[in-house]
Amino acid sequence: MSTIKKTLAIAAVALFASACSITTDTNEVGLDYDYDSWSGEKVLEGCVPPGNRAWQDINDPGFAYPADQRSFDFSDSQGAESKPITVVSKDNLEMSVAGVATFYLNQDCKTLQAFHEKIGQKFAANTDEGWARLLGVYIKQPLDRAMDAAAKKYDWKQLFADPAIKQAWETEVATLAQQFIKEQAGSEFFSQFRFTLQQPQPPQNVRNALAAAQEAVEQNAAQRNKNEQVKTELQSIKELVSVLGPEGYVLYQAMKDGKVQIVPVPIGSNINVTPKN
Repeated sequence: MSTIKKTLAIAAVALFASACSITTDTNEVGLDYDYDSWSGEKVLEGCVPPGNRAWQDINDPGFAYPADQRSFDFSDSQGAESKPITVVSKDNLEMSVAGVATFYLNQDCKTLQAFHEKIGQKFAANTDEGWARLLGVYIKQPLDRAMDAAAKKYDWKQLFADPAIKQAWETEVATLAQQFIKEQAGSEFFSQFRFTLQQPQPPQNVRNALAAAQEAVEQNAAQRNKNEQVKTELQSIKELVSVLGPEGYVLYQAMKDGKVQIVPVPIGSNINVTPKN
């Protein structure tokens, strides 16, 4: 091998050994930084679109963040990011709400850089654990605040049992949550929010009491119907007694119940009837 070829081969190996890449999956967007080992300064070289690769020096850092729709699930479901969120109604009853918020991370390169440098690297949000911690601070806390603020306008029975009130409350939560999330983050790092909120649930003892009260209402209604039926029957008896007389009514009722057997006897017939004992 000639000296020139040997030199080129060594250079190629050295270049390969001193280079790496940041590769994004189809649901990721990357940040490619250039690191100056002398000054310690990191300068963004550019963003890496989903499903692409950027070659870097071995010392240059790269970070990948979600490019697809993300969710924050607050429910009793297995794997949810949080338990249901509690709110307090206008009449000071604590209620629990399950639901899910979906959103996207803003992929504009400058905005993504600001997100990484302000929030992402502090939480190590390019890891699953770091992303989960970020959700708790920048999604859950503002959403909790928004849900509570909107619930203060309504009594618990309205939130629990009135579909129109629940719809109005949910709409206001969506508006407030986006405002509070932006305030918490300091910029519009998250966008395209969708909120699905379940019916606010009062404590179990309150639900039990409500069910018992409803059962009592239904029992009272049934008793009223029975009372009306008895009144109607008594009125019918009074009318029969007025026509037949007391003894006539007794005989009528006995005949109606099948307790008196009637045998037709022709007039002038010589027939004896022996009653049963």
